[in-house]
Formats: sequence, structure tokens, C-alpha cells
Amino acid sequence: MNEPSPQRLAYLRQRRRRRCLIRVLQAGLLVFLLLLWELAARRGAIDAFVVSCPSRVADTLGSLFRSGDLWRHIGTSCLETVLGFTLGTVAGTVIAIGLWWSEWASRILEPYLVVLNALPKTALGPIFIVWIGAGTASIIAMTVAISIIVTILNMHSAFLSTDGEKIRLLRTFGASRRQILRYLVFPANYAALFNTLKVNVGLSWVGAIMGEFLVSKAGLGYLIVYGSQVFNMDLVMASILILSAAAVVMYQGVLRLEKLLGNRLGVML
Repeated sequence: MNEPSPQRLAYLRQRRRRRCLIRVLQAGLLVFLLLLWELAARRGAIDAFVVSCPSRVADTLGSLFRSGDLWRHIGTSCLETVLGFTLGTVAGTVIAIGLWWSEWASRILEPYLVVLNALPKTALGPIFIVWIGAGTASIIAMTVAISIIVTILNMHSAFLSTDGEKIRLLRTFGASRRQILRYLVFPANYAALFNTLKVNVGLSWVGAIMGEFLVSKAGLGYLIVYGSQVFNMDLVMASILILSAAAVVMYQGVLRLEKLLGNRLGVML
């Protein structure tokens, strides 16, 4: 096995230094903003009752942790989001495959998909509550409704953009439609799939939180609504910070999965 050249090693060291510098600057910017927020609240430049401050948010998080409610609310929201994210992505991809498979179905359903994509999904919340009930199932349904349409449109568009010359070549060699899908169309669109997953992370959290605004008695969305009702902005800000951290963790998980599958399958994602 050939050893990397000195130029290659120097390039890799430079990339590592650059990544470390970016991480340090990102962390430094976050610390600076938190310190600025705290200082502005203590000096009276902003009203701490309205916008809270980091020290009060930390006290609220500590109180939630000591009471045992913190992990219950985080777990509830994460479960609803992950389930809705998974169901929406899988169902949307399967439907997109069906639309690619049948041109007739694609043409018939296209205007309906456009309308559903333009429709504000939060308007469906009361309908889900009536149909399914005021519980976790309706929150998951809201999450699925927000992510599934985007998945269908993105993946169907990606499938249709697959190189037509390669498809014709496979047909010339007698490949069936299933083989074309398995060995060409789907592998050629791994990047589109993971781009859709990244978008769905944010959409799924939006769906779960909106659902919790309406019906939940636990979860981060419930804490945000409850805190706003009793004018406890410390609780609201703490919940928003936890929500942001959870979304970042989920997004990083998608990135790790993308990198893992890219290395294992030998494709560029």
C-alpha cells in the first residue's frame, strides 16, 4: 500500500486545522451572543421579564431536571418527531417510486400534490384531532402530513431527472423496470434522498411542535405554550433552546448516516 505523499499529508493537516478553526469560531460566536444577552439583561438594556437571560434559563433547566420533568418532555417530543419523520420519509419515498413507476398515476395526482404542498399543514390540525383524537397519534399525523408531501415531490423530481441515456442502455440489455429502479434510479439519487432527509428534520420538528401546541399535555411544544400563558419567559426560552439542541442532534445524525452509507456503498453523497 502506497504511503501518502508529503503534499497530501500537508493538505490533510491544513483541512483539519481549518475545520478546527471553524468549530472554534462557531463556539466563540455562541458564547459571545450568550454573554451579550446576559449583559444586556443585567444592565437593563433589555427587559429580562420579556426576553429572559441565560442565567435565568439555566436556573429553569436545573429546576426541570431536579423535578424529573425535563427528560419526560424531551422524550415525548423526540418520540413524536422521530416517528413522524420516519413514517413521512418512508411513505413519501414509496409513493414517489409509485409515481415514477406509473406515468398515468403521476399525471393524475400531480395537481393534487401541488395543492397539498401549497396548503398550510397547520390547517389540518383540527381535522386530525377530530378524526384521530386529541393525543399523540394526531401529533404524529401532523408531523407526517408536513414531511410526506415534500418527500414525494423532491424524490419524484429526482427520479425523473435520472440520466435517460443510461435508462435506455439498460433497457437495451433487457433490464426490467424493477432492475432499473434498483440498480440505477435509486442509487443515482442517494444524494437527493439525504437532502430530503435534512429538510424533513426541520419540517418534522415543526409538525410535532405545532401538534403539541394544540393537544399535548407533555413535550417541548406544551412547555412553550404553558410558559407563554403564565408569562414565564424563562420556561419558554429554555424550551426553545432545548428544541434547538435536539434539532441539531437529529440533523447531525442524518449527516453521520449519510457519511456512513456513502463510505460503505462507495457512492458520493
